[in-house]
Order: sequence, then C-alpha cells, then structure tokens
Amino acid sequence: MRLYPDKLEAALKKGLLPVYFLSGDEPLQLGEAADAVRRAARAQGFSEREVLHVEKGFDWNTLLAESNALSLFAEKKIIDLRLPSGKPGKDGGAALAEYAACPPEDTLLLITSGKVDKRSQSAKWYQALDRIGATLQVWPVEAPEMPRWLEQRLRSRGLQPEREAVRMIAERVEGNLLAAAQEVDKLVLLNGPGALTAEQVEAAVADSARFDVFGLVDAALAGDAPRASRMLHGLRGEGVEPILVLWALTRELRSLADMAAQIESGKGVDGVLARVWGKRKGPVKAGLQRHNRARWQQMLRRAARLDRVIKGAAPGNAWDELLQLTLLMAGVRLFRAAG
Repeated sequence: MRLYPDKLEAALKKGLLPVYFLSGDEPLQLGEAADAVRRAARAQGFSEREVLHVEKGFDWNTLLAESNALSLFAEKKIIDLRLPSGKPGKDGGAALAEYAACPPEDTLLLITSGKVDKRSQSAKWYQALDRIGATLQVWPVEAPEMPRWLEQRLRSRGLQPEREAVRMIAERVEGNLLAAAQEVDKLVLLNGPGALTAEQVEAAVADSARFDVFGLVDAALAGDAPRASRMLHGLRGEGVEPILVLWALTRELRSLADMAAQIESGKGVDGVLARVWGKRKGPVKAGLQRHNRARWQQMLRRAARLDRVIKGAAPGNAWDELLQLTLLMAGVRLFRAAG
C-alpha cells in the first residue's frame, strides 16, 4: 500500500501493518516518518527494538535470523533496518521477498532507505513488501512549495501565521527543511500558540545573532556601506563561516539579476517587487535602481571566484573579498579608472 507523508499519522491510527518501507533523500521528512512509525509501534506494545545497518558485506541472513528469534520475554519487536543505498542487491532482494512471504507475528519491520529508483520499485522484493505493508517516499520540498509546507507545519504546532510571516521564514531558509523546522520550533517556544505576525518572525530571527547575514544583505542593498561593513566585521568576530555569508550574498545576487532582467524586458518595478516581503521592498528597490542586470551578473561572477577562494582553489583572502563584494552591492566604486 502506498502512503504519503501527510497521510501517515492517520494511517497509523487505523492500525499497524507488518512492514513499513520509507525511502527518499530528504533527511528531515524521512526521519520524522520513521519516528512516527516507531512511536505508534511503542504505543501498541512493541517495546523491543533491533537496529540493523546494511553496509558492505552485510549478511542478509541476519534479518531472517532476527525475525525468527524469540524474545526472552516474548515481547513485540521492531526490526529497524537501515538501507542507505536504496538497493538491497540480489541477496537482499531475496531475503526481503522471503520475509514478506511469511512475516512473523508480533514483529514490525521498519526499513528506512535512500531514494529508490523506478527499476527497484518494479522489483519482486519491493512489490512483495508493498502488498503486505506500506511503502512511502519522501521528496525534497522545492522553493515554490516551501510556504505551503511551512504554513502547514506552523499550524500543526498551534500557530496561525500571517502570509507575510510565512513568506519571510521561507525566504530565510530557502529549501533547507532542517533549518525551517528549527525556526518553527523556536517560534513556538518564543511566542506560544496563537497568531504569528511578520514582526514577531523578524524579532525572533534578529534575536538569534547580533549581526545576521540577512541584515548584512539588506544593509548592502540599501546602500549603507558603513553599516554593512560593521555587520560583516561582526559576523567575522562571531565566528560565522565565510561560506555562509557568501551563500546569502549569492542568493540575493541571483534574485536581483533575475528581477533586473525582468525590468529590462519591460515589466514594471512594482510587478517585479510583488514577490518581495513588505519591509524588504525598500532595500531591494534601491538595489535595482543602483545596478542594472549586467552589473548584477558581474557581481555573480565575482561571487563564483570568491567561492573558489573560500575552497582554497584560488588565491586571496575570503573576508577581504567578501567586503569588496558587499561594498560593490552597496554602490561603492572600489577602483577608479586611470586618467
């Protein structure tokens, strides 16, 4: 039986199946789905648990032996099988098919796996597990889907967020579900259940660091070079990694290059800014008025070189290069033409 992540909890409440095969390459959702199965199993008296890691040289007879082993106290048992590759191989496929042919009583087999391709989904072992149990795949949450995912998660925690609040969090985490989940948990702790405004989100994020990378970006866009320089110095003093600062700057440069291209193709500024969170419209608009598409793309190329500097593949000092890039965004001319 195929399940979807948002339907798992409801399915578990209806009763447990002998096998749950959870797969995908998004760790947060995969981990939470496995936690939900284990939690439901413990509530049904599955107090014993055996964890098996499928690594190179793994003996699949271990699975069959474990399934046939009687507990000393005759307790219900979870066999927690970890299959990172998503491919059990010939021996593993045969062992899983054999297990599915006659699943032991009072035993629940939970398999967490890497992404399973179409070919494997058509294999006999996968089909056998699907017939007697549940198969569930998780997928990365893409940027357009992030606001919906965030709103659903916030509401599940008792928060009623404004649209701008959701958009602001989505902009800050940019597809990083682990970071998104941490932000939601922090907001619940700081504000408790109830309404959640964009101002509350902004205050919570601002409290997380004296100088954050997003504040640096906005200062540069607003053309406030002295403040941007101070913030960059503060980030360095707090031990923030240069790659994190570059990530925030590059993310903004890509967005601005795209918006500048839309303006040059004839789209109105207000229309381009419609996707920008309210309080950021001012700095973003200032940046677009300061630089055209070609300049933003030039800064993107500079950011690409800076990435090589940070990784040791090109000469230079990462923090000096970050300062120069930040000042360029703010409109400071670093070099004057001779003559």
